[in-house]
Amino acid sequence: MQRTDSATASLSKREPRILFVDQSGQLGGAEICLLPLAIQCTRRSEVLLLSDGPFRERLQAEGVRVSVDTDARVSNIKKDRMGFAALGSLPGIVRQVRSIATRGKSFDIIFLNTQKALILGAFGRVLHRKPTIWHVHDIVSRDHFGRLHLLLIKWAVKVGVDHLIANSRASADALIELTGLPPSAVPVVHNGVDMARFRGNTVQAPMPMNQRRAALGLPTDTFLVGLFGRFTAWKGQHVALDAIARIPHAHLVLVGDALFGETDYAQGLRAQAKALGIEERVHFAGFQHDVASWMNVMDVVVHASTQPEPFGLVIIEAMAAGKPVIASDGGAVPEILRDRENGLIVEPANAPELADAISRLQREPELALRLAAQGRADASQHFSIERYLRQMTRVLFDIAAPAPKAGSDMNLAKHR
Repeated sequence: MQRTDSATASLSKREPRILFVDQSGQLGGAEICLLPLAIQCTRRSEVLLLSDGPFRERLQAEGVRVSVDTDARVSNIKKDRMGFAALGSLPGIVRQVRSIATRGKSFDIIFLNTQKALILGAFGRVLHRKPTIWHVHDIVSRDHFGRLHLLLIKWAVKVGVDHLIANSRASADALIELTGLPPSAVPVVHNGVDMARFRGNTVQAPMPMNQRRAALGLPTDTFLVGLFGRFTAWKGQHVALDAIARIPHAHLVLVGDALFGETDYAQGLRAQAKALGIEERVHFAGFQHDVASWMNVMDVVVHASTQPEPFGLVIIEAMAAGKPVIASDGGAVPEILRDRENGLIVEPANAPELADAISRLQREPELALRLAAQGRADASQHFSIERYLRQMTRVLFDIAAPAPKAGSDMNLAKHR
């Protein structure tokens, strides 16, 4: 991945020095969204990871400066086990707070990309006094977080952050409800997708579909339904299994893995497939770097989240690949899809309804083609990586400017 021409043109000698802070070394959704921005700003910026892993390797392969500051006492704190259980991690928390603050003093902006980075960065706010931004990738509600965690997020936003960017209106609205901030204080920049990367395999692929499927170890002559994402209960892989069990001749391809410790759920999916008698029609592909190659051999891509989705990157990736999409209603999904215009929207956690939608696209190839074509056009117009980078760099430049625009609501100080 390289800088896009249009976004590169916006860079100048005043390009701010940015310290991007992310809690994970894994390639989750927040990390995939940070990657192109870090590449875009790599000349004067750096990524600080609080855990090592494939994300660090990917950043370095793209020429991004990366430092890693791991502390098992902190990385082992899970969002569903906060409170007194986290007190034993206090020395590690203090050390990482100081580490972020010390590094941050050398930069113009501290960019906190995840909720754990937000909390650690907020604690160190008094030590560095640098403009701090939180990129909101979560719907901060009881659907996803416990009460104590929500209180910490609310506190961190109020005292430790100067600016906010949300990845969707749904994420922004949840944060506004939690904090009482005005909508103008939480601008929205939708995530973007590299259209060329996902379109390339369908337009310029040297091999026909059956050969591309065979190369990936997939059946060549059946209806393939793809679900892409990490294995965790709220992503709904179990719902997709129940749906496929209702469609005799369809196969399900699960691309992803248990990235953050959800191994019991991943093992349960295999047991579920066996219990349903569909083992031979379910393909566990594991984590794949080249998502585009896998997505481009699917007949349909499904999004089966059972809870409100903060954005749904896989949805716009499938649209870019020219695949018809079926997605669970809620969260940011209605910001991306219009039911029966550029995709199909179904009730969350409703396996029969999901099965009916898949079967409909299998029976009606003309509908599938129409939805796919409109989806690709919409992805190109509204969710391109160029648009995302252009909007994000504009915000970062405005924050780093010596004199903020009069009347701007982006600075949170006036709302505290």
